[in-house]
Amino acid sequence: MKIYTRRGDDGTTSLRGGGRVDKSSAVVEVLGALDEAQAALGVARAASTRPGTLDELLVGVERDLWVVMAEVAAVPVDTARPGPRSTVTPEMVAALESAIDVHAAGRGRITGFAVPGENRLAAALDFARTVVRRAERRLVALEPANGHVLAYLNRLSDLCWTLARESEDRHLPAREEGS
Repeated sequence: MKIYTRRGDDGTTSLRGGGRVDKSSAVVEVLGALDEAQAALGVARAASTRPGTLDELLVGVERDLWVVMAEVAAVPVDTARPGPRSTVTPEMVAALESAIDVHAAGRGRITGFAVPGENRLAAALDFARTVVRRAERRLVALEPANGHVLAYLNRLSDLCWTLARESEDRHLPAREEGS
């Protein structure tokens, strides 16, 4: 099986909703940012202990992003004709909220800014957070807004932030006496 089709050589790509769009279109910008977010989460996953609960959580989120991308790709080119829809559900958003709550348990109130780079995993999670935020911004620019996708991305960036801070807490060096 050949991986190339040559159909995109003219600068267009097909969407799940039908038809072809320029590769510079707003919907393709969102899809590109989501693809980058999924890859950035993969980098974070590679920096995590495997197998483990964080690895499992990130694999689940990476798989959820396929659903998110399918929904974004289903935005109809012809707005008079509805396109097929996938399902980003309120339950998917709630699952992220639950994960945030679990991983934020025991943390005090946020009182300052985090400086990324305390360790490899935290840095990778912070990078993933920024890429998810870019996807979120691109989605907001895309009309119409897609169901629960925006809420999902908003929570996903919060989850990345929470996991990065948790990773920093677990990897802080012991303080020396007198410091």
